Amino acid sequence: MRLGTCFFCSLTGSHKPNMPQAINVKPVRSSIGFEWLPIAAGLLVLYVPTFYDLARTLWQGDDHAHGPIILAVIIWLIWDKRQALLAPASSAAPVPGYASLMLGLLLYVVGRSHEIMLFQVGALAPILAGVLLVMRGWPAVRAMWFMLVFIAYLVPLPGFLIDSMTLPLKTNVSAIAGNILYAAGYPIAHEGVVLSIGQYQLLVADACSGLNSMFSLSAVGLLYLYLMRHKSWLQNGLILCMLLPVAFCANIVRVIALVLVTYYFGDAAGQGFLHGFSGLVLFVIAIIMILVLDSILTPLFRARTSVK
Repeated sequence: MRLGTCFFCSLTGSHKPNMPQAINVKPVRSSIGFEWLPIAAGLLVLYVPTFYDLARTLWQGDDHAHGPIILAVIIWLIWDKRQALLAPASSAAPVPGYASLMLGLLLYVVGRSHEIMLFQVGALAPILAGVLLVMRGWPAVRAMWFMLVFIAYLVPLPGFLIDSMTLPLKTNVSAIAGNILYAAGYPIAHEGVVLSIGQYQLLVADACSGLNSMFSLSAVGLLYLYLMRHKSWLQNGLILCMLLPVAFCANIVRVIALVLVTYYFGDAAGQGFLHGFSGLVLFVIAIIMILVLDSILTPLFRARTSVK
């Protein structure tokens, strides 16, 4: 009986020291999460009015229709790297953090007071970078680097910059499409951004310049490379270099297709549903071309790595 009693006492005694250690874990984790609530509230106060203004104005046009999608991707990128936010603060960098935060807030105040969307939205990157540096230091910035870079696609381009790029693109698209159709035997001529085929005259509009396709495809391609995480910088560079030419060529194919639809089926067919639908189809085709290119390059670079 004494042996059994002593054995029972030794077992219960061996478990008592471990009980306090298991109780103190949850409060630390919850406190780390709650410290971000005031910061999230402050960001909402700053940027909900800005994004509401964008939703009523610029995001309704073709030039910036990608804005809501880019914003959703940025939110997802932050959520994907949330462990960097919930990690204990070990190496905060307050000096560069507050400097970046003050710069961002200054840009935002100037942009908001003068209704300059370029400054309002562009201030989001230094504001977030400053918050990350103050709260978690450089490790959090390194974890969130792609999100900070991707904010550039959310910034609305100035009108003068869009106009300066749109006209040369329209002129080149019109000339190349006209030359290809002329070489194929069609009765077509082009003058500037006007294509004349048969009895029809077609004006290559700003939406057909390809600028929107280039901007959107570069954003999708950059996000794709980030998710794929290829180890070869050369492979990533080749794919990045092909994004804009693929988008430009896809837009030329779109213009040729619309010209042929108008030539065979009339102006109503070319300017109706097919006009908008063709842009969506060719954008999807451009993405597929990038995926095919990546599927060709990946085995080659894997074989090169294995040889080394």
